[in-house]
Amino acid sequence: MPKKVLVCDDELYILQAVGRVVSEEGYPVITAEDGETALQLARAELPDLVLLDIMMPKMNGLEVCRALKSDPATARIHIILLTAMGQERDMQEGIQCGADEYMTKPFSSRKLRKKLHDLLDAIP
Repeated sequence: MPKKVLVCDDELYILQAVGRVVSEEGYPVITAEDGETALQLARAELPDLVLLDIMMPKMNGLEVCRALKSDPATARIHIILLTAMGQERDMQEGIQCGADEYMTKPFSSRKLRKKLHDLLDAIP
């Protein structure tokens, strides 16, 4: 069964750009435009990876990350925070909440592809 990826960003062009990179790598893509929807979809679909913006409506990405990592049903889901927040303290907070990776916008599609494969290829 192919590994699924949930992409969550409130900016449509980022959502489409990231979704395109993921689908070009052969992974089915699920999308959400706010944190609350992302959390609901992650619990329902159990994707292998979530690409998550931090600054979003309804529920921010850090809250979504904490919720997923604290629930045994979703704790195994890999999370990459993909955000414009690039301060050292932001990165530390992202990793502390359970994210596997932290990438800043603007992002390199080449680096994103590598991170996708690094995390997803390690899953049996």
